[in-house]
Amino acid sequence: MGGFFGATSAKDVILDVFFGTDYHSHLGTCRGGMAAYDPEKGLQRKIHNIENSPFRTKFENIQNDMAGCAAIGCISDTDPQPILIRSKLGTYAICTIGIINNAEELVDKHLGCSGGYFSAMNCGKVNSNELIAAMINKKEDFASGIKYVQECIKGTASILILTEKGDIIAARDKFGRLPICIGKNRNGYCVSFESFAYKKLGYDDFKELGPGEIVNISHDNVSILAKPQEEMKICAFLWSYYGYPTSCYEGKNVEIMRYINGEIMAENDAKSNNGAEIDYVAGVPDSGTPHAIGYANKSKIPFARPFIKYTPTWPRSFMPENQSERNRIAKMKLIPVNELITGKKLLFVDDSVVRGTQLRETVEFLYENGAKEVHIRSACPPIMYGCKYLNFSRATSDMELIARSTIVEIEDKKGFDYLEEYADRETKRGKEMRNKICKKLHFSSLEFQSLDGIIKAIGLNPCKVCTYCWNGKG
Repeated sequence: MGGFFGATSAKDVILDVFFGTDYHSHLGTCRGGMAAYDPEKGLQRKIHNIENSPFRTKFENIQNDMAGCAAIGCISDTDPQPILIRSKLGTYAICTIGIINNAEELVDKHLGCSGGYFSAMNCGKVNSNELIAAMINKKEDFASGIKYVQECIKGTASILILTEKGDIIAARDKFGRLPICIGKNRNGYCVSFESFAYKKLGYDDFKELGPGEIVNISHDNVSILAKPQEEMKICAFLWSYYGYPTSCYEGKNVEIMRYINGEIMAENDAKSNNGAEIDYVAGVPDSGTPHAIGYANKSKIPFARPFIKYTPTWPRSFMPENQSERNRIAKMKLIPVNELITGKKLLFVDDSVVRGTQLRETVEFLYENGAKEVHIRSACPPIMYGCKYLNFSRATSDMELIARSTIVEIEDKKGFDYLEEYADRETKRGKEMRNKICKKLHFSSLEFQSLDGIIKAIGLNPCKVCTYCWNGKG
């Protein structure tokens, strides 16, 4: 995944962009970067690897290295960015969020306009930002170039450009799958993926860009370069999983949505008479917790935290390069509260059940510490398709998804003709899939939120929300 933040002001903005970018650390774990413009120093840029050390520690002295009244920053799970580009449109810095699924095809197509080559990374692939810049540079201005990018790519691209004049050009992806918000204070403007990031820095809400909208931001003005389109397909996972709890997207707060989502799951269980003898409701931290609070509030079953994650020294379970070491650290982070586990029937709510590997290890950990039963509730429907619009999922194949692999075990690939039945808790196929997953992962019971339930919890018109991961409709 990834997130970005930028600001342009009558005053130096390096610290604002440092803190604003750092507030996107939940969205990326690989690389962080900043670029700034100063009339005397020109464009400057720094990029660091943040796999084993967070953004804040790598950029904490950035004020000594950079200066400028305009800057952008990015945290990324993919390419090093921002990158600096010199072209007929001038010299500029660019960073992007999203994924380009037809990158190789576009690289071949645009080799001519890039002077016959692109710089290659270690894996031989081209930096997505360089490819997007080459496409933008084919046109006579930034707005026309960005529109061209949005028409050509298969995937998603939200874009921030810092020009050599100190302006920022911000473009939300064509279908608004990801948010872009603009904030304002008395000295200028900022632009951000997460709205809470600028509110902590003294900016007020100014506007949220619409799908495909492009704006030019200077320290004293925001001008529209391309109006938004009507059609929107914002990612539902923003609310159920990777959005930050304090953020609002399209006017809908993440934390509140998760409470409502948990309430709806509790109502569904009550109708089926599930969960009547549960001792405690708990959330798989961190994103599962608010869903569980909503479930507990509605069901009147006490909420508890049967284990706590020890994060002061192990904030990320994926830091080591070796997978077995990552798994070991993931287990070592879980500190049990035995009084809330031993002999208890527990119901845990997780944000999703993707592959099930880590959840199975968590359940085994609970049984090792004396749990009598462990019931699992997923805050979203069964994931049937790997995301093709964003890169927040690490799945390389749909068959890595536990719902898909379980269906194959039940009736081979012909079961893919009945995905809608398998998603439905009331059908024979749906019940069989859930029972089989329970046996494989040692759950006492398993249930998923329904598609209608999660859309109701989000509170937007269903036609404006992307549900591709669940029903293949993007």
